[in-house]
Amino acid sequence: MSDKYRIEKDSLGEVKVPAKALYGAQTQRAVDNFDFGGILMPPRFISALGLIKAAAAQANAELGELEGEMAQVIAAAALRIAEGELLDQFPLEVFQTGSGTSSNMNANEVIAALAAQKLQRPVHANDDVNCSQSSNDVIPTAIHVSARLAIDEQLLPAMEQLQNAIAAREEELAHQIKTGRTHLMDAMPLSFAQELSAWRAQLEQGQQRLLDTCQRLCQLAQGGTAVGTGINAAKAFAGVFAEKLSQLTALEFVPADNTFAAISAQDTAVELSGQLKVLAVSLLKIANDLRWMNSGPLVGLGEISLAALQPGSSIMPGKVNPVVPEAVAMAAAQVIGNDATITIAGQSGNFQLNVMLPVIAYNLLQSISLLASSCTALAQTAIADFVVNSDNVAANLARNPVLVTALNREIGYSRAAEIAKRAYSEGRPILEVAMDMTDLDETRLRQLLDPRNLIQQQDREL
Repeated sequence: MSDKYRIEKDSLGEVKVPAKALYGAQTQRAVDNFDFGGILMPPRFISALGLIKAAAAQANAELGELEGEMAQVIAAAALRIAEGELLDQFPLEVFQTGSGTSSNMNANEVIAALAAQKLQRPVHANDDVNCSQSSNDVIPTAIHVSARLAIDEQLLPAMEQLQNAIAAREEELAHQIKTGRTHLMDAMPLSFAQELSAWRAQLEQGQQRLLDTCQRLCQLAQGGTAVGTGINAAKAFAGVFAEKLSQLTALEFVPADNTFAAISAQDTAVELSGQLKVLAVSLLKIANDLRWMNSGPLVGLGEISLAALQPGSSIMPGKVNPVVPEAVAMAAAQVIGNDATITIAGQSGNFQLNVMLPVIAYNLLQSISLLASSCTALAQTAIADFVVNSDNVAANLARNPVLVTALNREIGYSRAAEIAKRAYSEGRPILEVAMDMTDLDETRLRQLLDPRNLIQQQDREL
């Protein structure tokens, strides 16, 4: 046999495996069978598999299912994978067997090889590393664990960063008044701080939605084994496993209330994807508001100037585009598309097993990563340093005929509408026209039409 390959055996027979590979026959069969463009299972998912295998080994040792030294060595090898080592030993694509069995066996085979090297005796990928487990409970558990850790380590800190950046600009711009817009048309005034507070509130609500879903994300299928009955696992395994995993992650994981549902359905993953979609919609709204406010600079709104990060055209010299909001908008669109994929995958729980688990894992983790990066990018290169074009803002505000709304109670809607129409047609400030068309004195009109008084009526604690 060539020194490039070795022969491995499984229940189907012999397989040629690269000589230096730590994985074995079942992983190699999957490599040979699944060639769908090279999209590999995410590193965070593989890391979660390592955590699961380590916690399972520790639980099996405590319950007497594995002898102590064997369990200790398996756990140590699994933790190397959890820490991001040996990613080159995980060559499997997302589009594989729908249960994710290939990825589970990939982890089992690599860990078995590492443990065997340490012990200098055979370690069985199924009997030892996969003891008390099935792919059918490992992969749903890995989806929950990897997503929960990604939210905690990536997304929530990025959301906090963006909320803090917005809050800082709110304080800075509390007295800067601008023209409000509904239907993209001029409307009553508000302060920049009030406008930004809406963005912050969207993020705060999105954070609460995620935290609510995280309670269900911490309920794990592990212990249900093949179909939810827990065959080949000790009755106490699920509880002990959850304790060990909680110790490894510093998060509080618990057994699922119903392992049959946890294995056959992916409702929590679908719920999480929906919450991520809501956040994507919020970020898309913020990104598009920034694009509109930055539009121009001469014939757009020109209310703010975003930082010039790169040339905006290969043919028009001097053009600069709002590239970060545009990138965030595309990322949001991808997350919305991912949600559609996860929704379809979620309904593929046929009887006792969902058979689209790998694609659920991939899309969930991609969505979390995209949203975290989007929050960070907006915070650092859009919100923190946009400049208000005060002269443009003030000029537009002074010409806004919709300010006449403040006169409704004094002169009635119909009379106010006549004033607004004349101001539009003649291009005159509303104050001048109102002085011509009403008996109200200038002092009273200035008081009624003062934008500072108009926004104070609507003010709330920011």
